[in-house]
Amino acid sequence: MHTSESSRASEGKGVGLGLALVSALAFGGSGVAAKPLIEAGLDPLHVVWLRVAGAALVMLPLAVRHRALLRSRPALLAGFGLLGVAGVQAFYFASISRIPVGVALLVEYLAPALVLGWVRFVQRRPVTRAAAFGVVLAVGGLACVVEVWSGLSFDALGLLLALGAACCQVGYFVLSDQGSDSGEAPDPLGVIAYGLLVGTAVLTVVARPWTMDFSVLAQRADMNGTPVAAGLLLGWIVLIATVLAYVTGVVSVRRLSPAIAGVVACLEAVVATVLAWVLLGEHLSAPQIVGGAVVLLGAFIAQSSTPAKGSVEPVATGGAESRLSTRENAA
Repeated sequence: MHTSESSRASEGKGVGLGLALVSALAFGGSGVAAKPLIEAGLDPLHVVWLRVAGAALVMLPLAVRHRALLRSRPALLAGFGLLGVAGVQAFYFASISRIPVGVALLVEYLAPALVLGWVRFVQRRPVTRAAAFGVVLAVGGLACVVEVWSGLSFDALGLLLALGAACCQVGYFVLSDQGSDSGEAPDPLGVIAYGLLVGTAVLTVVARPWTMDFSVLAQRADMNGTPVAAGLLLGWIVLIATVLAYVTGVVSVRRLSPAIAGVVACLEAVVATVLAWVLLGEHLSAPQIVGGAVVLLGAFIAQSSTPAKGSVEPVATGGAESRLSTRENAA
């Protein structure tokens, strides 16, 4: 009997790892599909609106099913919609219109460092040495990614926009972490569905989609010399890089620990960088590749230093893990 239970648990973890990998691959492909649309003439905010509104429409049945969340968790839904959906996506897509996809995503991986700063200096709680070491590594790696010795060879505004995406991730993580141990966490799929609806409402006001040149969607976008149907790219962004990415990420956390799922999610940056290199011709230099690896190593150390539940050790996590674990545990 114990053997059977162990086998089922092992199988569940295997499925969880597979789902986490699918989620990382799906998330990693969003920037590569969005950049050609932006270069074809669509405003970055319009691409974000199309992504979020399309995903909200697909997830609408889940929102109806979990409509009780509107009464029980209005602050969480608003926080996820404003920060985890509208804020992160708007800043990220705006940043990739000015800097390479891989660089923008690696800047987002400063989120663990920013969360650590919040815990240490705002909440005035001690943090683990391992987490602090991970942050130092991440910051040092980022210095290599942006090539600080060249006087920031990348567009400064683009880097600031990417940093804004990281800050939005941190804001949602901090909001979601409040009361996460209450034992009555809402269904994360319901939170995602309503977050997308809230994000759509906010982005509709900000992006003003009625001013969009919809004719671009009927044309072809250029992907490093290869013409690709704009509608196909949009379909990928909505169905694969948003709906599939969110759902598989949430389900994977249910089968794995958040820390393990977060480590697998770090592959998102690797996938995005490789795809941008192959499909968009955005080549990174050797120091940038090394720096990117150091950023991911730092994020991994900071995230995996999270103690077991009930431990008195301080906790400081963020980045890709926060996008998954807080959707599972948010309360």
